[in-house]
Amino acid sequence: MIRFTNLEKIYRTDEVETMALNKLSFSVKDGEFVAVMGPSGCGKSTLLNIAGLLDDPDGGSFLFNGMEVAHFNERKRAELRKRNIGFVFQSFNLIDELNVFENVELPLIYLDVKASARKKRVEEILDKMQIMHRRNHFPQQLSGGQQQRVAVARAVMNNPKLILADEPTGNLDSTNGNEVMQLLADLNEQGTTIVMVTHSEHDARYSHRIIRMLDGQTVTENILV
Repeated sequence: MIRFTNLEKIYRTDEVETMALNKLSFSVKDGEFVAVMGPSGCGKSTLLNIAGLLDDPDGGSFLFNGMEVAHFNERKRAELRKRNIGFVFQSFNLIDELNVFENVELPLIYLDVKASARKKRVEEILDKMQIMHRRNHFPQQLSGGQQQRVAVARAVMNNPKLILADEPTGNLDSTNGNEVMQLLADLNEQGTTIVMVTHSEHDARYSHRIIRMLDGQTVTENILV
């Protein structure tokens, strides 16, 4: 599904040049669950931004489903992103002014899905994620675990081929964190490819493979299954 070859990303200011990704290469197959680990500043978030078509690399190749997308313009990136990729963030990124139903519905609105079909799909997902009873609540009225459950529900609304998760349990206690990781594991078992950035060795053990990064490069890969 994803293949990075000699990927480079450089951030420049007037005084400093920082190599965030330094000829990084690895691939992720359809249906894999891959955890990316490494110290802060090693390039994990930069990698996730490029994988999610939120940013362009400065060099190298990025194949998505066999198509070179490294230098797509923003319109092409947005179209590919909204039809293929779901995001789960540490900070949940829910919209405070929208209730649970409306937050989860958003991806389908962007895809111009009819209201009746949106309602059916949202209710299916809320029921699956066991948060239907919170459909009219606002994010501030939910626990952290419930907010992340809503965020996962929103991420899978458009049946994405790929979910990118950035420290998905970073703001959760261990019980809620385990529940969210099990949700991701269940989605992976159903065929969704997942790439997760994490500092947690515990969370990483839910994956099939751990890629460890240092200084913008992959340094080791551990296969778990």
